[in-house]
Amino acid sequence: MRVLLVEDEPDLGVAIKRTLTQQKYLIDWVTDGTDAWAYLENSWTQYTLAIFDWMLPGISGLELCKRLRLYKSSLPVLMLTAKDRMEDKVAGLDAGADDYLIKPFGMAELLARLRALQRRSPQFQPQELTVGNLTLDYGNNIVIGQNNVGNKQEIFLTNKEFQLLEYLMKHPNQIVTTEQIRYQLWEVTAEPISNVVAAQMRLLRRKLANSSCENMIETLHGMGYRFNLTNESK
Repeated sequence: MRVLLVEDEPDLGVAIKRTLTQQKYLIDWVTDGTDAWAYLENSWTQYTLAIFDWMLPGISGLELCKRLRLYKSSLPVLMLTAKDRMEDKVAGLDAGADDYLIKPFGMAELLARLRALQRRSPQFQPQELTVGNLTLDYGNNIVIGQNNVGNKQEIFLTNKEFQLLEYLMKHPNQIVTTEQIRYQLWEVTAEPISNVVAAQMRLLRRKLANSSCENMIETLHGMGYRFNLTNESK
């Protein structure tokens, strides 16, 4: 799950990013509303949630919400602000925010608000995703693989391996390019490393091998990768 965090207070931004990263969210953090809008307009990045501070350099969080709704975007937005007057809350919700969190707040409450937004969202992610012989268990952050004779085994992955497998499983039998994977699984500001996707793919395949699922990820030279369900029993 990818989140756009727009917060210009450094300490708060660091704390939110650290907390969400621990929960296996992929975070793009920017401190300027103008930069945030550029991220939202980029067709390569697809966000599950957005967190906007109200007062920002460039474009305000309120204006970001208005622009999103003007473009008919249903992206769930949590607004962060020190403004606690009723009229301010009404203004934020009317601008298109889905929820409103007043500073200061605890990270447990932030996580609870994000979970609630996901449940209400059309993009709501279920607790499990099953494709072929693999099941992603979001609640426990593990993968369950089933071999050819029906035996099940838990496969423990790193955050990045989990995100990579999730992306492939959400695009079964489709060719996805290295560039698409990199844009979806690494932060926009991350320094590009030429072989980072291939390296992660090797690590993931190695862990899937013991569950007879390694052949499901197919390399198409010069094109990309494919989560190929026709290979699940090979």
